[in-house]
Amino acid sequence: MATTNIYLTFNGNCEEAFNFYKSVFGGEFSYIGRFSEMPESEEYKVPEEDKNRIMHVGLPIGLSILMGSDTGGEWAADFRQGNNFSISINADSKQEADSLFAALADQGQITMPMNNTFWGDYYGMLTDKFGINWMISFNEQGQPA
Repeated sequence: MATTNIYLTFNGNCEEAFNFYKSVFGGEFSYIGRFSEMPESEEYKVPEEDKNRIMHVGLPIGLSILMGSDTGGEWAADFRQGNNFSISINADSKQEADSLFAALADQGQITMPMNNTFWGDYYGMLTDKFGINWMISFNEQGQPA
């Protein structure tokens, strides 16, 4: 059965926010990576001003993981504090990920189709017909970062 976690999006202060959450809840980050670590291609180069922003961070809290990242570039214009979250689903199989993605995308808008990623997950993003943002992923190891 799939598990869900909350994914928060920030506009440049993700690291500050997550250090605060770490001070409140304790523990250590399961992962923290910056946009500068993202592989560039001919089609996409990370803008210099975004390289130090957080690409992904995970903070385990009990049985859940609070996740987050900074927005940047073309996506920064759509950032609105207060609706800056997504529900992240970690599926138990590729088939479950595809099924959940297809069902949630029905009459919604696909932001990023399901595909293999450089960080190792099978992953996609969408906004459902009610305006809720979803991130669907499957990882062979079964643990989100």
